[in-house]
Amino acid sequence: MTRPAPTVEHNTAKHRYEIHVDGERAGLTAYLDHGDQRVFHHTEVDDAHAGQGLAARLVQEALTDVRASGKRIVPVCPYVAKFLERHEEFADITDPVTPDILEWLDSRLG
Repeated sequence: MTRPAPTVEHNTAKHRYEIHVDGERAGLTAYLDHGDQRVFHHTEVDDAHAGQGLAARLVQEALTDVRASGKRIVPVCPYVAKFLERHEEFADITDPVTPDILEWLDSRLG
């Protein structure tokens, strides 16, 4: 019997994309919107699901959704930044992390 494929869902109420395995959340990438920018600030995958490529799939689908929404990407999260280095197809919608963005993010996250 094969396991169902992981699914990615956009949880707008919690400002994050979640990846689910067998119906349970296995990871997330969190963001805050700043005008037309979606500022990604944290990505995690549960230890039980580490090494399965879930973070890459999660971020790929999240960034594809950002493109479809007409927003731009700001990769404060180190994982998202590293992902973007290897995936140039998102370069046209990626903005640099600036001191202003970091200050704004810090004021929002506390």
